[in-house]
Amino acid sequence: MTQNRIIHGLHSVRAAVRYDPTHVVEVWLDRQARSGRWQALRRQLEALACPVHLVDRRQLDRLTSGQVHQGVAIRYAGQPPRAEHELEALLSELGPDPLLLVLDQVQDPHNLGACLRTAAGAGVQAVITPRDRAVGLTPTVYKAATGAVQHIPLFQVTNLARTLRKLREAGMWLIGAAEQADVTLYEVDLSGPLVLVMGAEEAGLRRLTRACCDRLIRIPMLGAIDSLNVSVATGVVLYEVVRQRMHGFTKPPLRE
Repeated sequence: MTQNRIIHGLHSVRAAVRYDPTHVVEVWLDRQARSGRWQALRRQLEALACPVHLVDRRQLDRLTSGQVHQGVAIRYAGQPPRAEHELEALLSELGPDPLLLVLDQVQDPHNLGACLRTAAGAGVQAVITPRDRAVGLTPTVYKAATGAVQHIPLFQVTNLARTLRKLREAGMWLIGAAEQADVTLYEVDLSGPLVLVMGAEEAGLRRLTRACCDRLIRIPMLGAIDSLNVSVATGVVLYEVVRQRMHGFTKPPLRE
């Protein structure tokens, strides 16, 4: 089942046209926009088999609730987030050493979009979030993800702890990122079948989520700042996973 939503901005609209053009069902363009990038995108949009409306900027402002739209908006009928029961089908299709990302109650759409983009770049096969107290696929998420939404499935589950237990039963290792962990990400082998579990912007991992993890790791913080934004932290950990999968895990020598 598809889900109609308004997305806007040059990058997110260009990504929809490039990767999923059949689900672009309606277009609104600022009749006064003249930039080269806008004109190129306009030609692509007008080639699609859907209605194209030339409107004034105020109408686009209303359509996008006053957000920055760069003179273009579309009605996009892409796939909605997948449900919990669809996860089993995904697990049956995964090859050796799969990599999944779980985001526990991330509520900022910029953070979710950035995490999706990083996950797509790092080879993550799916992103899982709780259905409640977490942001969904908003226009801001599409804009921040810059095409990643079309490449990586997003699952929304009603019971995250139950889902994590199912993933463990499927043979995956659950690694949670937490400031209280006694080891850093550089001291743990992340090269096998892995579920990386990241916490919310302020609270981090919830107690039940933390209890489901096989191991907790932390990012070493050596300066005056004691934590990173969740999307930045996700990128740091995911690319340590990528490094280990490319070059192998070597445990750091003990300090004397």
